[in-house]
Amino acid sequence: MAEKSEKHWPITRDKVSIVDFLYEVSGLSKNKIKQVMQKGAVWLTHGKQVKRVRRANKELVKGDELHLYYDERVLETVPPEPTLISDELEYSIWFKPYGMRSQGSRWGDHCAISRWVECHIEPQRPAFIVHRLDRAASGVMIIAHSKKTAAAFSRLFQSRDIKKTYRVRVHGCFPESASPISYDDPLDNKKAVSHVRRLSYDSDANQSLLKVEIETGRKHQIRRHLSMHGFPVVGDRFYGGTSEDVDLDLVAYELQFLSPLDNKSRKYTLPEAFC
Repeated sequence: MAEKSEKHWPITRDKVSIVDFLYEVSGLSKNKIKQVMQKGAVWLTHGKQVKRVRRANKELVKGDELHLYYDERVLETVPPEPTLISDELEYSIWFKPYGMRSQGSRWGDHCAISRWVECHIEPQRPAFIVHRLDRAASGVMIIAHSKKTAAAFSRLFQSRDIKKTYRVRVHGCFPESASPISYDDPLDNKKAVSHVRRLSYDSDANQSLLKVEIETGRKHQIRRHLSMHGFPVVGDRFYGGTSEDVDLDLVAYELQFLSPLDNKSRKYTLPEAFC
């Protein structure tokens, strides 16, 4: 099979297992097929539903359609491991490291924090994403362990009732002020608000360490706002106009909210070692 290929097969007979069918048509060994399935690259259309499938011995039904999204680069990637900060049973708090994705794609999900948590947390539970961090960013994330809990946290994020605080290192001497400096430049024609305060300045490196709180969650909001105002984030090769070989220096280090489960105030702050 090519290093990257996308295949779709209509199923014309009943009672054939997925692993046997893919062995016949894909040219992959059965062990390889099972690995690919576990990494989330095989999908099944059954009626109006399209779902990722992992059970190799699941039997296909005439009229189904099987999809294989094979990308050796994705499948061979070894994800960095997240760190459990707090397990609240109905949800858990994790440190997502640089390079780990918040969610998977059709080409696989083994590098996504949701799948990693689902496979490794004890006792084992389903895992649902309720918010996202860029692959290049790191920091604290909430993982819900039921659809009901996921929906409750999603509503909190949508209503902006979760306070999100970041630490960001930027190039340049950011102005020092007693109160945060606010940026409200629209992004993608949508309202975007960031509040920024300088924590320290390194004159030798000409870099500032900032505390950033955001009211909205637009794509790459912090990186874009800071770059627009002349303070690109260290390691930002996309908006920073730099080729420096360092990781993006942007960490989501604190989440604070009233828990939708018991209405108690919760605050989760990363240990300094992660910042």
